[in-house]
Amino acid sequence: MVDIEEELVRRLVAEQFPRWAHLPVAAVARQGWDNRTFRLGEHLVVRLPSAEGYVPGVAKEDRYLPVLARHLPLPVPEPVATGAPGAGYPYPWSVRRWLPGDTLAAAAEVDRPAVARDLGAFLTALRSAPTTGGPAAGRHSCFRGCHPSAYGDEVEQALQVLGGRVDTAACREVWARALTSAWPVAPVWFHGDVAAGNLLVAQGRLSAVIDFGTCGVGDPACDLVAAWTWFAGAERRVFRESAGLPDDTWRRARGWALWKALITLATDDGDEEQWRALAAVLVDPVVD
Repeated sequence: MVDIEEELVRRLVAEQFPRWAHLPVAAVARQGWDNRTFRLGEHLVVRLPSAEGYVPGVAKEDRYLPVLARHLPLPVPEPVATGAPGAGYPYPWSVRRWLPGDTLAAAAEVDRPAVARDLGAFLTALRSAPTTGGPAAGRHSCFRGCHPSAYGDEVEQALQVLGGRVDTAACREVWARALTSAWPVAPVWFHGDVAAGNLLVAQGRLSAVIDFGTCGVGDPACDLVAAWTWFAGAERRVFRESAGLPDDTWRRARGWALWKALITLATDDGDEEQWRALAAVLVDPVVD
């Protein structure tokens, strides 16, 4: 991981985009893992990949976000400029238009059923966007959009590490059901990381979706994990009805949620959020 601080961002901006050198730089309060994000004045944001594996997302967003934006019901980041390696930083980086709102994870006011409907509608629109020339799921998307079996070894390893701390038999049953089907029609657009930190909320409603670095064209099951990682009870039914998709897709989605919870807990068994997600995965199949 690269050490990325405000002073580095100031140097990069001053060297490559001197017209913005006078603007203040401030790290956003909640940072993601793939990129480090900084406000640049009032209307711009700078995003820098934290490691080499996340670099493909820069060019991908530059190319496809303007195309996707025309087909989506909510704002997505607007590419403004792309920076080159410099000032000791080894990767390309991006400047985007700032989108107002709090992340779903941090928002004080959330109309949860409304967000469930809005997110389902957004993902439905995303799946309907033209896929011509879109990047097929693979390494650039961290294998999101592929079949969940891509991570079968990681699931098994995590279960061995966690041992008696989880219901191994129940986990294996959920995982086995996730592997019994595959996306049966033409691949569609997926976001790849529909997490609470990538969903913006304003006045309690979903207002924007950010961070398309793992997007691509493939199986959309990976985009449904919010059913277990964020929504609860009746909200899951609202999300399921709004997002649509066949039952088998939801079973693969449940597998994706299981995988993420297990691999996270195998390295950090104090992650209460993932313990809650795992409990939800094992208790509520949503469609069965």
